[in-house]
Amino acid sequence: MMSILFRSLIFIACLTSFSLHAQLQKNFDYLDVFQLEYAADPQISPDGDYVVYRRMGFDIMKDRSKGNLWLLSTDDRNIHHKLTANEGNESSAKWSPSGDRIAFVSSTDAGSELYVYWTNTGAVAKLTQLENSPGSLTWSPDGKRIAFTMKVNAQPPVLAKMPPKPKDAKWAEAPRITDRLKHEADGAGYIKPGFTHIFTIPSEGGSPLQVTSGDFNHSGALSWTPDSQKILFSANRNTDWEYEFRNSEVYAVHTRTGVITQLTERSGPDGSPVVSPNGAYVAYTGFEDRVQAYQVQTLQLMQLDGSEKRTVSANLDRDVDVVVWASDSKGVYFMYNDLGLTKIAYMDMNGSVTDIVSDVGGTTLGRPYASGSFSVSEKGTIAYTRSRPDRPSDVAITGSKGKNARVLTDLNGDLLGYRTLGKVEEIWYTSSIDGRKIQGWIVYPPNYRAGTKVPLLVENHGGPILNYGPHFSAEIQLYAAEGYAVFYPNPRGSTSYGEEFGNLLFNNYPGEDYNDVMDGVDELIKKGIADENRLYVTGGSAGGIMTAWIIGKNNRFKAAVVAKPVMNWISKTLTADNYYGYADSRYPGQPWENFENYWKFSPISLVGNVETPTMVMVGMNDLRTPPSEAKQLYHALKLRKIETVLVEIPEASHGIASRPSNLITKVAHTLAWFEKFK
Repeated sequence: MMSILFRSLIFIACLTSFSLHAQLQKNFDYLDVFQLEYAADPQISPDGDYVVYRRMGFDIMKDRSKGNLWLLSTDDRNIHHKLTANEGNESSAKWSPSGDRIAFVSSTDAGSELYVYWTNTGAVAKLTQLENSPGSLTWSPDGKRIAFTMKVNAQPPVLAKMPPKPKDAKWAEAPRITDRLKHEADGAGYIKPGFTHIFTIPSEGGSPLQVTSGDFNHSGALSWTPDSQKILFSANRNTDWEYEFRNSEVYAVHTRTGVITQLTERSGPDGSPVVSPNGAYVAYTGFEDRVQAYQVQTLQLMQLDGSEKRTVSANLDRDVDVVVWASDSKGVYFMYNDLGLTKIAYMDMNGSVTDIVSDVGGTTLGRPYASGSFSVSEKGTIAYTRSRPDRPSDVAITGSKGKNARVLTDLNGDLLGYRTLGKVEEIWYTSSIDGRKIQGWIVYPPNYRAGTKVPLLVENHGGPILNYGPHFSAEIQLYAAEGYAVFYPNPRGSTSYGEEFGNLLFNNYPGEDYNDVMDGVDELIKKGIADENRLYVTGGSAGGIMTAWIIGKNNRFKAAVVAKPVMNWISKTLTADNYYGYADSRYPGQPWENFENYWKFSPISLVGNVETPTMVMVGMNDLRTPPSEAKQLYHALKLRKIETVLVEIPEASHGIASRPSNLITKVAHTLAWFEKFK
């Protein structure tokens, strides 16, 4: 009798718990964005027992992202806590070779400094008082020094000597004068004069020593030789380095004498050198520049003195990224994108590739771009950022063969465990242009019933030499929560298919990538998912270009939101922060040399065809696709009396959604515009 009563009570408790959970369950909403967290930059200890990672979240009061370092055990001890009591942002954690210390950067309003944490005692010490922020932290193999990069400020040019102003006079500010090719950067604004150099500092404190010299930039990854005497790095130290912006070479600098030796000498970007543990080889990435829209970044190998160079990854038609030597120096671990998935793999010295995991990513919360990182212990245990369609990244570990994979964190279970999200499904369809197979994803509205036709929202990715994948996306889940099926494709020009596919946009952008997008729309209509009378389209940057091109080519969409577009390749090419990088790699010649060609591929050339109600959106501080581009579309549509509105986001650069409130602003205004034309 008691047994029956007990079982009845358990049943009632379970039923109550299920009912309570169902009551708490709801769709993903705007303010949920502020509660999201994700793991970034997981660094596993040399012995594989711990991972220190950057736990990212958002400050709802300051409307900013924030990141702190957390320590995590990889076994069943369940150690998981914040590394230090420091306030401010922490980043760039690096284990010492013996695993007894962790170097990291801590940033406050007063600046960014290099710190060391002692694992045995929990003691923390600030090692520096620097002019600018340190980067590329790298321990010497003997643990005695830490190398880093830092910008050394320089004085701007002075053209005229101004007369002295009277005491207490309030004259206008002095003019800003520059004579540099690259003088501004989107998100950072005006770049102060100066050059980035390599420094070392004793790991127990002392004075930083600048080991590189000259008016050149020495940035990016650093790698010590096993004897702790030299550092390998990538730079362009040629006389005409400003105009050779696609070129870089691998160098070695002796940290005691400052003598720099050049190890590579081809035209193209050679970078990210990594010295093998036995000191015999240098792995690095790059390619011989053929000046085209897209080239695959290959894995290169040479002797420590720069001899016997060869391409190792010739049979892998994918970009090689984040190279880490195996402890036995017989091969490397690396990351690459393959058909929308980000993988970690192992490559031996003969170029044979073995995949380990294929679920890396989850660190770009706005839209579902490829992302992620990893590190490897001396025993071959890999820590990485694991991606899922319904979660931002968590820390996971796996063996070197991809076995015994485990997820160590659940950073969003307390939030997303109570949210009904849109299901993400991969689709493949056939291009009507040349029969190629094209990849995309469809995200269904929460609780979608199979066979139901729903409004379709097309989200075009940026780049255009980038790719989307099956990753969590706050923006897309917010669209789905409002009842839209969201389609995001990887049309021709996207990465993760190989070099030939990505380079199809060379002197042909926008081109048949338009057809690839529309073929996907037709496929979803054919499948009975999309209501052909309720089609909507949006996208930012290259996605904004594609959206503007689509509405110039057809009138099938009820409404469009064109975000941060290029409308006129002639004006964009000569006003953007990266103005110097377009000629020849995108279109032949400079705009004044090939006016007709630049105009032919400018969406503004089609504006006379547009009948679609169109919202135009741009960040007011955008230097990549300046606001003048968006205004060209808005002004043209106003003159043609097409229903339109211009949304300008204050203090936002090209990455409109980098602040959480701006992500919400972007999505809310997009949805409001589409709702107006339902």
